[in-house]
Amino acid sequence: MAHELYTRTNQKIYFAGLAIEAMNKASEGRAMNAQALVQAERESAIFHLYGALLGLGHEIAGFYRLPQANASRVELLLTPQVLEAVAIPELAEMVELAHAPHSWLAQLIAVHAALYQPLQAPKKVKADVFQPLIEAVNLEDETPEELSRETLETWRQNLKGLAIRFRDGLNEC
Repeated sequence: MAHELYTRTNQKIYFAGLAIEAMNKASEGRAMNAQALVQAERESAIFHLYGALLGLGHEIAGFYRLPQANASRVELLLTPQVLEAVAIPELAEMVELAHAPHSWLAQLIAVHAALYQPLQAPKKVKADVFQPLIEAVNLEDETPEELSRETLETWRQNLKGLAIRFRDGLNEC
């Protein structure tokens, strides 16, 4: 494997694709542990997508010889403070996407961060003695929906497209 920065990004995008494909196969299977396999592959895909994002950040920071070129986390690289030192259009676009709450990039970063949080039991409302005995119940499940294969694949394609577009611009200089 070549020791160029882009090889790590490409590798992580490829690994994310393999994890998404394995997640799809596991969801179609009838194995006893199919649900666990789906969750494992979902987490693997998130891990590799985050790694690809970090790799892309390393590519850009390495090209422009930024001091953050060896950042260990995306959150350390995609900050407005990094842009204050040097205005880099590729990094500016990534920072903007990372700080827009509903963008795919911000969601990817948030989902990756959530992997490292401890599980929390659902909060129970304390009973009020003055409440009537008959209580309205919400029948809808309040647990957040798991990420679908389609969402993960969309994020992968967006990241792949971003990398290709940025690389074209970096090579023109």
